[in-house]
Amino acid sequence: MSNTPEQPAAPADPAAAPVHPAHSANPPQRRSLLPVVAALAVGALIGGAAGGGVVAALYGGQSGIITSGGNPTTVTVNNPDNATEVTGVVARAMPSIVTLSVSATNGAAGSGSGVILSDDGYVLTNSHVATLDGATTEPTIRVTTHDGRIWNATLVGADPIADLAVVRLEGATGLQPIEFGDSDALNVGDRAIAIGAPLGLSGTVTNGIVSALNRSITVRSSAVPDAPSEMAPDDGDTEGDLDEAPPFDFWNFAPPGDAEPQRRPSAPISLSVIQTDAAINPGNSGGALLDSDGRLIGINVAIATAGGTSTAGSIGVGFSIPANFAQRIATELIETGRASHGLLGATVTDASNTATSPVVGALIDQVSPGGPAELAGLRAGDIVTEFNGVPITNRIDLTAQVRVLAGGDDATLVYVRGGQAREVRVTLDELQ
Repeated sequence: MSNTPEQPAAPADPAAAPVHPAHSANPPQRRSLLPVVAALAVGALIGGAAGGGVVAALYGGQSGIITSGGNPTTVTVNNPDNATEVTGVVARAMPSIVTLSVSATNGAAGSGSGVILSDDGYVLTNSHVATLDGATTEPTIRVTTHDGRIWNATLVGADPIADLAVVRLEGATGLQPIEFGDSDALNVGDRAIAIGAPLGLSGTVTNGIVSALNRSITVRSSAVPDAPSEMAPDDGDTEGDLDEAPPFDFWNFAPPGDAEPQRRPSAPISLSVIQTDAAINPGNSGGALLDSDGRLIGINVAIATAGGTSTAGSIGVGFSIPANFAQRIATELIETGRASHGLLGATVTDASNTATSPVVGALIDQVSPGGPAELAGLRAGDIVTEFNGVPITNRIDLTAQVRVLAGGDDATLVYVRGGQAREVRVTLDELQ
């Protein structure tokens, strides 16, 4: 997150929730990943629908420039008839992308991006953007829309477990909501377009593909509950694991000329993400990852870096929170101010760390008395290898997939006991 001071904002009231997209019955497969990852600095992203036909319709067949006020963002189209699919994406969805400037009374400040959810001003972004990674629960927020108007905004709700937040613009009407795609229907190899303001360079467009689906990463967040007991024991973490530094970090970079932000106490969270090779850099966090039709497929959240710091920039390994998950969380934040996450009630470790394990997976160390795992018949020594059709290769995979569901949701687990694979249905508790 960039550390540029901005001006204050004022409160507003929550209202209508966004519409849910369709969901696929067969989640794609995934593999876990443990590179060095840094959560992104925030920045404005823009996106849209496809191709020269869209651009020609917008321009009436004439060359031209789309201009976004404030920090000028332009899309130059010299020949609409030959405009690319990516040009169409940019031209179509730019009005649905905003830039946030956030500050706190303790002097913390930053900027970020978000996507418009409703015509009356609900905006989705990252929790670490809206709360400055837990530095404040009462941020002052200013939001700039594509036409250069600046709005006071208030925090509707933040969910650090998913690293998502919703803010609302005061008095807004007639805004253009982003169109949601179905992230459960994505294929590896599909086009993925990220548009934003890396290092403050607004209107930067990068183009790539979906490199992997249901990837699992962990990051340390200062916004999660203070007490470790609220996070563990649970599906992917033992009490001891909370003291270990995972290979991801929201705050291990500073833009050129800025001081490194002061670190605060933090705890790990596990996220199931889309991996993309579209270049994502500090400045893209909280913004949109788009498909070739300009629909939202993810909220950009993190990058992997070779040198352990995101100042090194993109190495072609970026991560986005899937749109279907993001929309569920946004809906709950708008309706209630909080979001629900599943709890399996089991302490697990990596099966691969056990010399006698016949398979990779999440090895159950113990189950909570009366918890969902115990009630479903799971016990210590079982190795969970699949969760709702998604392969589980370690404890992080399992935690991430459990957190995607809400408390009270049902899930089908495949586990290995005594060398035999078995299947069981589990009703999750809610993470408190």
